[in-house]
Amino acid sequence: MGSLVYLIQLLFFLFLVEKFTNIKCTSLDPEFAHVDHCYLKSVNRTYKYLSLRVNLLQKPVSRIKVNAATWKRYNGYKPSLYNFTVDACKFIKNPKSNPVAHYIYRLFKDYSNVNYTCPFNDDAIVEKLPISFVNNQVTSVLPVPSGDYLFSSHWYFYDIKRVTINVYMTIF
Repeated sequence: MGSLVYLIQLLFFLFLVEKFTNIKCTSLDPEFAHVDHCYLKSVNRTYKYLSLRVNLLQKPVSRIKVNAATWKRYNGYKPSLYNFTVDACKFIKNPKSNPVAHYIYRLFKDYSNVNYTCPFNDDAIVEKLPISFVNNQVTSVLPVPSGDYLFSSHWYFYDIKRVTINVYMTIF
C-alpha cells in the first residue's frame, strides 16, 4: 500500500509541471560513455520536446543501475519526495517490480530505444519526447507546492557512476 501512495505522489509531482527549464547530461567517464546531444527544443509556443543520446563506447553493457531523485529548490536544491535505485537489467525484465520506476519508464519508453533486456548493445536514445505528453499524463490536479524542481538520475555501469542526467522544471 505504501508504494501505491508514493506512486500517486510521484505522478502528480511529475505531471503538474508547467515548464521544463533545462536539461543537463554529463559523462563522468568519457572513455566509457559520450553525451552526443542533450537538449530541450521549442518548436513553437505549444510544442517543446526533449532529446538526448548517450553513446556507449564499451558495448555490450550487462550491468546497469540507475539512481533517481527529486529535489526542490529552496536555498539551493534540497531532497524532495523520492530517491531510489534500481537494477536496470532486472527492472526491464520485470518493470512492475518497482511501481515508481515503472511509471517513470513509461514516460519515455515509447520515445526511446531503451526497451530490451541486457546486454545492451546500442547507444541510449530518447528522441523528441514531447513535453506536452508529459504534462498531459495527469487528468486531475492535487495540491503540489509551486516552485523549481530538479529530477536527477545517475547511471552506474558496472557499479561505477558514468553518466548523470538532470532535468529542471517549474511547477506553477
